[in-house]
Amino acid sequence: MTNPLLDHLLTRRSVLAAFLEAPAPREEQVQQMLTAAARVPDHKKLVPWRFIRFDQEACETIGVFLEKRWLEIDPDADEGRLAVERERFLRAPMVIAVVSDARSDAPVPQIEQLLSAGAVCMNLVHAAHALGFSAQWLTEWYAFDDKMRDKLGLAGEEQIAGFIHIGTYHGEQADRARPDLDAIVTHWRP
Repeated sequence: MTNPLLDHLLTRRSVLAAFLEAPAPREEQVQQMLTAAARVPDHKKLVPWRFIRFDQEACETIGVFLEKRWLEIDPDADEGRLAVERERFLRAPMVIAVVSDARSDAPVPQIEQLLSAGAVCMNLVHAAHALGFSAQWLTEWYAFDDKMRDKLGLAGEEQIAGFIHIGTYHGEQADRARPDLDAIVTHWRP
């Protein structure tokens, strides 16, 4: 007997955002994905994360912002690099940001809150795959850029946990080498 969830976990692969195409999930599918993404461990029910959805116009606007921002960082950037920055949010037909709000004044250690946001990212990727889509969880330089934080309206201790790029992949994704369990598992003994 096989277990569909375990089979999925053992065979899942991310697809590079550049290979994701239309169609994107329909609104009811997005709601399902976000609902599934939000079902994560959350000590004290703090909900230390939120979502930002980017429609096509927002993706284009962020692209223009990233191009200008990169020119501030590297005034000598060539047109190729500027095009990369301009098109970052246009690679996939849908982008959803997961914002972590791991508060230092909360009754739960910040690491637990941050890990909860990471679980949200992974659940969102799994939910996309469960609905027949492909996804890639990215951060990249702009996730840690103060001007991007301001552009997205992040406040206080909020930070980007991930940008989840979602779409349809029509090819075959080759597997990659996976960790050797013998190298990463130890047995503690008193």
